[in-house]
Amino acid sequence: MGLLEGKVALITGAARGIGKAIALKFAEEGADVAFTDLVINEAAEQTIAELEAFGHKVKAYASNAASFEETHAVVDEILKEFGRIDILVNNAGITKDGLMLRMSEQQWDAVLTVNLKSAFNFIHALTPVMARQRGGSIISMSSVVGVSGNAGQCNYSASKAGLIGLTKSIAKEMGPRGIRANCIAPGFIISDMTAALPDDVREQWVKTIPLRRGGTPEDVAKVALFLASDLSAYVSGQVIHCCGGMNC
Repeated sequence: MGLLEGKVALITGAARGIGKAIALKFAEEGADVAFTDLVINEAAEQTIAELEAFGHKVKAYASNAASFEETHAVVDEILKEFGRIDILVNNAGITKDGLMLRMSEQQWDAVLTVNLKSAFNFIHALTPVMARQRGGSIISMSSVVGVSGNAGQCNYSASKAGLIGLTKSIAKEMGPRGIRANCIAPGFIISDMTAALPDDVREQWVKTIPLRRGGTPEDVAKVALFLASDLSAYVSGQVIHCCGGMNC
């Protein structure tokens, strides 16, 4: 029996990358999985096929996580289809990097809207549901730069720091209803984005990590599994760094 047997998980931005790894780990551990992405394209269809191989219920939904109206509508759809939602993973996110001196208002607004407002949208839609269920786990994907900051990423760092404040506040508000809220703060994770960096930049970055390697989406997924399951039944309001020690 898996750690998430009988649970329903909703994961945003799960067609690829960290979100996909979390969806696969949850399905492997027995969860039914609903996931959203901006469009259901070939990558999303591939993710659906991989998830269905575990023999649990899976459905993908095209939805703009940054839209309050679309979010509430898609949550209603998922509840009709799955009956309940026990786990929410706020994973949807984008980057539009640039130094503050050159950053446009559009760059700032786009990142804060997708990365932070989307989490508000889903938490707003789901906390009444979880309160009626007398339990639930909310996991939001922050970042080490949300704790330490990073030159050239003021918008991204601010959005990820905002998720930490949001998470801690929700943990205090909703704890009496049995709802837990936590953040994961990944460090240098091997992905399509980091693969595009020059070799010398990646090598220099790895030297700053005590474990001397980049993380994988699966490393983050294992932390998400812990926070989603009853293994973390007394863990709430926390930020767990998954960074190989680079932010210790």
